[in-house]
Amino acid sequence: MSRKYIVPFLFLHFFILINAQIKTSNGGIPVRTPPMGWMSWNFFGDNLQEKDIHEIADAMVDSGMLDAGYQYVFIDDGWQGGRDSKNNIIPDSKKFPSGMKALADYVHKKGLKLGIYSDAAQLTCAGYTGSLNFEEQDAVTFASWGIDYLKYDYCNAPGDSITAKIRYKAMSEALQHSGRDIALGVCEWGQRQPWKWAAAVGGNVWRTTGDIRDKWKNIDSDFGSGILDIMDGNAELNKYAASGTWNDMDMLIVGLYGKKGPSSDLGGIGCNDIEYRTQMSIWCMMASPLATSNDVRNMNEATKRILLNKEIIKLNQDALGKQCERKVYNKTWNVFLKPLANGDCALAILNHSNVPLDFSLLFSEIGLGGKYEIRDVWAHKIIGKDKKWKGNILSHETKVLRLKKIHD
Repeated sequence: MSRKYIVPFLFLHFFILINAQIKTSNGGIPVRTPPMGWMSWNFFGDNLQEKDIHEIADAMVDSGMLDAGYQYVFIDDGWQGGRDSKNNIIPDSKKFPSGMKALADYVHKKGLKLGIYSDAAQLTCAGYTGSLNFEEQDAVTFASWGIDYLKYDYCNAPGDSITAKIRYKAMSEALQHSGRDIALGVCEWGQRQPWKWAAAVGGNVWRTTGDIRDKWKNIDSDFGSGILDIMDGNAELNKYAASGTWNDMDMLIVGLYGKKGPSSDLGGIGCNDIEYRTQMSIWCMMASPLATSNDVRNMNEATKRILLNKEIIKLNQDALGKQCERKVYNKTWNVFLKPLANGDCALAILNHSNVPLDFSLLFSEIGLGGKYEIRDVWAHKIIGKDKKWKGNILSHETKVLRLKKIHD
């Protein structure tokens, strides 16, 4: 190739690459940090009412959740009322008598965003109207209502990945043509390895695991996934998470305490606050979307301390957009390391045994040379300056430390 063509060729190649990267994030819709909000399913199931959304939106503002970064109110399955005479999808008029446009307006006036749910099949997981073959029409409808996010499920759909790619791409393109920026959440539970293809078909986030239940871990007698199971399922997928495209580990169960409903199925007996705090820690370290699913209108102080801890949230929302890497993995310990945008790093140490244990770690053992200022993210204080950390960790507790390099 002649030298006079090299520069234009490189510029064109760079332009194509940039365009390709933009298109993998649903037409350039900015989801630069993991979405944060509240999702209806675990607490309300499909019995959600319009007044519930009003109350939840009010509570998110009044409790400090909006100020802490929780932006979205996600309406899950069960809002649908079928289709009208022109095949436009409509809400259940008894559940949502004012309609979705009025509801979106209410949420937006609070400074929040509204997410909604559909399915890439004729029927949703709960048996309501899905969007298959109505992608363009439904996307325009969602846009006219003022929807900001679509959780797109995959119940009642074929098991192969080729069909999934086709169906998710169809909805992504429909959203791009809708006239409104609507982020797309791919929810096919990780069975078809969406981390390898969901960004390319327009997904902003994608579920990497099955539905979470309100419990610490799965046992032999049931099949529902607990906190530990979800963590393990997502732990080795760190290379697929990046700014704008996120591995989704499903909802936060913090504060549910075994409430009867979807999260209590399949052995969901509830967790203690130490275990809930571990979920928050790991989800933040892994840069997962944070969708609370408890009754935010009636949170106790322990739940507030977990969900409103701005230091742990800051790790989740870090501009570098890196999911942590697992550095230690054995029968007792998990150790995760997460690089941060300002040059700091976050260290999480989980004791998943059933007894409190002492732990000691030389930072050089996980590739960190030199001395660090050590800040305990949950205690909100600097606890030392050293080349190592040691201390006692309770059963199922996760210590989260922010490390700042000390330069001599």
